[in-house]
Amino acid sequence: MEAKKVLFIGLVWPEPTSSAGGIRTVQLIELFVAQGAQVYFACAAAKGEFSFNLQKLGVTEQSIALNDPSFNTFIKELQPDIVIYDKFMIEEQYGWRIQQEWPNALTILDTIDLHCLRVGRQLAEKVNADFSNEHLFNDTAKREIAAILRCDFSLIISEIEMNILQEQFKIDGNILFYLPLLEDKLKEQTSNTWKTYEEREGFTFIGNFLHEPNWHTVQTIKTKIWPILSKKLPGVGVHIYGAYASQKVLQLNNPKENFFIHGRAENARESIAKHRILLAPIIFGAGVKGKFIDAMQVGTPSITTHVGAESMNGTLPWNGFIEDNLDALIEQAVQLYNNKNLWLQAQQNGIQIINQRYNKQKYSALFLQKLKDLTGNLSNHRYQNFIGQVLKHHTLQSTKYLSLWIEEKNKS
Repeated sequence: MEAKKVLFIGLVWPEPTSSAGGIRTVQLIELFVAQGAQVYFACAAAKGEFSFNLQKLGVTEQSIALNDPSFNTFIKELQPDIVIYDKFMIEEQYGWRIQQEWPNALTILDTIDLHCLRVGRQLAEKVNADFSNEHLFNDTAKREIAAILRCDFSLIISEIEMNILQEQFKIDGNILFYLPLLEDKLKEQTSNTWKTYEEREGFTFIGNFLHEPNWHTVQTIKTKIWPILSKKLPGVGVHIYGAYASQKVLQLNNPKENFFIHGRAENARESIAKHRILLAPIIFGAGVKGKFIDAMQVGTPSITTHVGAESMNGTLPWNGFIEDNLDALIEQAVQLYNNKNLWLQAQQNGIQIINQRYNKQKYSALFLQKLKDLTGNLSNHRYQNFIGQVLKHHTLQSTKYLSLWIEEKNKS
């Protein structure tokens, strides 16, 4: 890819120590920087204590305003070659302004995960129903699918979500691109430095508590799993880490029950590496769970559900157990915790998953080739996505005039 101007527009400033979404954004930025691109990151949110220092990567940071014409001026002056929207809400907010001021920019939506899938599964869970299209075709889906259609293409992190978009929503595969998290291969010299089976203690879970599936998972561990599992493994603890732990999370801490809430982990992988098993009975969610990538990168086997492991291992054996029945999951947790040979095999499975399914060199090259192909053929590519052109013409007008109305309201 020739050096270009690449503009990321974020819902928040990336926090790779808080979420997999933050890790994903920084990985993409590093990829473009390595290609010699001029990278800009724009965001209307305030920076937080844990926001990543993008400037150390050579990225130009730009504060922008919501519903404000100053963004139009910014785009006209910048004239980016590529614009990447972080989540569909950002495309809704700024897409029409980019279309109006600089329509030649190649537009990419990084979905992170399919929000409509996560919302649909949560809806099904709340009413104790089997997940179906009734739950999937929700209002979030209508907004998210429209954003996907309006962009030149979208980055999808999960093969299951690729299938859902093409089979359930009938999205043309030409505007979808599978791009998993990008990981360096695990080499023997790295695995030789891992803590041994004997050096590790207890179970662990980690997750950003602003993300509802993580809070729900901790509740499941606390109320349905740990009361039974702790009796089968007396003296063993479970250690919960996660950014933005509220009082309702912190009050679950109970040393007498060997149930420990630690709050934010300064380094997720170092925290996970201290423990023998990642316990993650995730009931609903979407995308790919960064916690399992972190666990595999430090040799920690895991136990999760089919939703938790979704799209992560393909046809490869999991680095532990995948089980939806909680009683069976508890028995497998005991087995994996006590059986060193089984634990070591699970660890090796994790190495294979990282090296075969998240190969940074392989997927980076495919992504850069996609950009090169589209840059030289953008007009024809857009002709093939006529529904997207229709949505830009009509739907963005409503988004545009709502935003302009807010602009006028803000002046008074």
